[in-house]
Amino acid sequence: MAEQTGTAKLTIGDKELDLPMYSPTLGPDVIDITKLYAQGGVFTYDPGYTSTASCDSTITFIDGNKGELLHRGYPIDQLAMKSHYLEVCYLLLYGNLPLAAELEEFERTITRHTMIHEQMHMFFRGFRRDAHPMATMVGVVGAMSAFYHDSTDISDPRQREVASHRLIAKMPTIAAMAYKYSIGQPFIYPKNSLDYASNFLHMCFSVPAEDYEVNPILARAMDRIFTLHADHEQNASTSTVRLASSSGANPFACIAAGIACLWGPAHGGANQACLEMLKEIGSVDRIPEFLARAKDKNDPFRLMGFGHRVYKNTDPRATVLKQSADEVLELLGVEDNPLLQVAKELEQTALNDPYFIDKKLFPNVDFYSGIILEAMGFPTSMFTPIFALSRTVGWISQWKEQLSDPAHKIGRPRQLYMGEAQRDYTDVEER
Repeated sequence: MAEQTGTAKLTIGDKELDLPMYSPTLGPDVIDITKLYAQGGVFTYDPGYTSTASCDSTITFIDGNKGELLHRGYPIDQLAMKSHYLEVCYLLLYGNLPLAAELEEFERTITRHTMIHEQMHMFFRGFRRDAHPMATMVGVVGAMSAFYHDSTDISDPRQREVASHRLIAKMPTIAAMAYKYSIGQPFIYPKNSLDYASNFLHMCFSVPAEDYEVNPILARAMDRIFTLHADHEQNASTSTVRLASSSGANPFACIAAGIACLWGPAHGGANQACLEMLKEIGSVDRIPEFLARAKDKNDPFRLMGFGHRVYKNTDPRATVLKQSADEVLELLGVEDNPLLQVAKELEQTALNDPYFIDKKLFPNVDFYSGIILEAMGFPTSMFTPIFALSRTVGWISQWKEQLSDPAHKIGRPRQLYMGEAQRDYTDVEER
């Protein structure tokens, strides 16, 4: 726990409480209210926990006003431009950038864990063909504890380590299998000769009759999408993983809970919603009409993929991903794809519109990731599974950190009860 730096005085009736205050490395000071009920007999009321720190963490820091995202102190733009996803995974898991030998060993370990238990292939076939890939992933990842029960003992550091490696390694395979199953194609096994991002593209787009030649520009763009989504502090899905973990649940159940939460359109479904909006716009000549609707407070239409709940300035991830989007669109071309034409024109129009500039409604990471994934050939139903794949390392890092905290306890939020007071039961004949 951080060292106490002061106190905050709270007066409740004739009681005066001295609440400890702590100063973080970065960000605002916090008031410790853990003994508020014991000493003051009251709870706090904070729907959405927007003013409540549920834990202390050393993994990720966000300053929404500055548009800043740090992983273990390293700015996300530096990591995305100079590093790659598996190195960032190592950083999130272990706290520091690896030495060359450490990175080589980590990459070897992950690469050799990419295959899934062969019996899991039969498990996939129990789903309907038209099941959403996220529904499949929730079920399959949750079921991993039935196939890998030698790494479910959370009290054993070695089993925690093995479970972490397995989840990072196998999630691309599971996501690719969910995709292949949904389109009626055979599963493609991973290749140890390929890097992490290239291997995922290979498993998604190869067929037995013809190998898929991975373009390095697409592989780099895919790796950046993974990197830029690796962790994002105590968001809804990460908090879900931590809450599930607080009960002592096994790691596969915790990550499945995170995937289920991420599925919500207000969280991981934003890039899918962005592409659906572009489809609704339909053509470049309709952009002015929809921009006018976005500015009209009485119109329910919202411009998806612009602005961010946390970032009140530019989304630092979007700046990096815009470069990849430009590279991918140049490589694949947009002339024959009306959707990508709309996206490109909408981006330029909004970036130069005083209304959006004044309100700081810049294109965010969901806008650019959606464009890239669409250009690569992924259906919108795969956007959120790819997000889940990327975020797995963040969930695992947060899970490991929580389990190593000697002060951690089961989560138990309080409530402001507004229902009926106690009343007596009456027999049905007397009601």
